[in-house]
Amino acid sequence: MAPSTTPAPRTMASRIRSIFSGSVGNLVEWYDWYVYSAFALYFAPAFFPKGDLTAQLLNSAAIFAVGFLMRPLGGWLMGIYADRHGRKAALLLSVLLMCGGSLLIALTPSYGQIGVAAPVLLVIARLLQGLSVGGEYGTSATYLSEMADQRNRGFFSSFQYVTLIAGQLLALLVQLGLQAVLSTEELYAWGWRVPFAIGAGAALVALYLRRTMEETDAFTKQTSTSTAQPSKLTLLLSYPREILTVVGLTLGGTVVFYTFTTYAQKFLVNTAGFSKAEATMVSFAALGVAMLLQPVLGAISDRVGRRPVLLFFGFGATLGTYPLLTALGHSAGPGAAFGLLVLALFIVSGYTSINAVVKAELFPTEIRALGVGLPYALTVAIFGGSAEYVALLAKDRGVETWFYWYVTACAAISLLVYLRMSDTRDTSRMRED
Repeated sequence: MAPSTTPAPRTMASRIRSIFSGSVGNLVEWYDWYVYSAFALYFAPAFFPKGDLTAQLLNSAAIFAVGFLMRPLGGWLMGIYADRHGRKAALLLSVLLMCGGSLLIALTPSYGQIGVAAPVLLVIARLLQGLSVGGEYGTSATYLSEMADQRNRGFFSSFQYVTLIAGQLLALLVQLGLQAVLSTEELYAWGWRVPFAIGAGAALVALYLRRTMEETDAFTKQTSTSTAQPSKLTLLLSYPREILTVVGLTLGGTVVFYTFTTYAQKFLVNTAGFSKAEATMVSFAALGVAMLLQPVLGAISDRVGRRPVLLFFGFGATLGTYPLLTALGHSAGPGAAFGLLVLALFIVSGYTSINAVVKAELFPTEIRALGVGLPYALTVAIFGGSAEYVALLAKDRGVETWFYWYVTACAAISLLVYLRMSDTRDTSRMRED
């Protein structure tokens, strides 16, 4: 009799160890990604010709968006790699790419030293990071969802955004620390390079941690029983409804998320009139609360279903974005800004806490990483990556409130998808694993 190819039952302790190792690596990757946005206020003058603050931020935001354009390529290549060679192998590769991108930014001379080569190298570094993050999301979402047990899948998969937000917090914490020990002149001159050097080093630590992860049972079982199949992309295209669902549920979520996280800090400085230090502190505190909300809402989705949690976000973002941004732009002080930002991020958490598991539950094992990663990355590249640029452009043209309506419209489109889709907790293809 042939030996059984069914993996041995995995203990909860084993699941937690692997989820921890994968999540820590995810934290470092997203720290490296968000350090760019956190320190754009300081390094923009180093890479671009002298001009007013909004113009320099527009240039840095454009390169931020360029990084997003690589994310679909990363989602495609890494998704195929993860579905063929394993989730662990793809996660190791993505962290190596992120390390290279961060190191390049840390070492690139300024515009005054090498001219146009400076922003060109910045673009190359951001492309590497975009390729990395594009592959990271789909593979990480797949890994955490497959590693979790069925009863707690929403809870455990929510740690993708716990560590994603923790990466943002770490970036802001480094910024607060450097603001405390360095003068403003030193931060503009060379201090902004420090966080990118830290990120490159931390990526090496993440690489070590990810070497200890176990492969998921779903992938191990699928590879041991797989037969000849069409190409991964051809197979993906046989799930058009699922692809469109990923696009639709992501569109509003990514625009609202980037509006109230990466752009919020600049909004508080450029529109509400806060100092850079005040804006950083408000963003840091609000993100800390949001990080704690992720597993709470993830666990709720395990009890009541994914769809009610998504609807909470959809209605909240559609009805609340315009008044929240208006009030935030006229905040009387840091306390008021903090309260408004926490309320906004509570609404956003209805999307962020469970979006990974919802997408993973839509696809079978053999196409899951690609199915989650590619349509998500395409949507984020078009809408999430451009959100900050659209916001700054609207402000530069004197029509800032148009951006408020733009975010509202994106949220409304996703709400329509949530109203029509089935609850993936009850129809999950992961039950077949």
